[in-house]
Amino acid sequence: MKNFILTIALVLTSAFGFSQEEHKGITITVTIDNAKNDKGKVLMSLHTSDTFMKGKGIVDAESEIKDGKVTITFENVKPGDYAIMALHDENGNERMDFQENGMPLESYGMSNNVMSFGPPQYDDAKFKVEDKDLELNIRF
Repeated sequence: MKNFILTIALVLTSAFGFSQEEHKGITITVTIDNAKNDKGKVLMSLHTSDTFMKGKGIVDAESEIKDGKVTITFENVKPGDYAIMALHDENGNERMDFQENGMPLESYGMSNNVMSFGPPQYDDAKFKVEDKDLELNIRF
């Protein structure tokens, strides 16, 4: 009887452990290694098509810059399509600053390293999160 109870407990513990693993999201590690200086910080946002270019992302993060490099990690991301936007906020006002002609004063980048004239497009920056952790590099 004792062995039977221990066996049941072991089976339930194993089943619970596997079910917890299935609910764990994916980790996305993003590096930027070409910031032009260490002033301010880098702001980064993980977006869906619903939040892209509309302010805050579904997850927002920030990091200090050291030797022109930054690493930010987004954890427990569910499978799906996403895009990441990054801004080198040199003056710490937590927004992008522009010249009088509309050109950005601060460096920015996005997933897939798309550089285009005009506002970024979600379809150009999106990537798929499936069942493996991701490592991305964004260039300013």
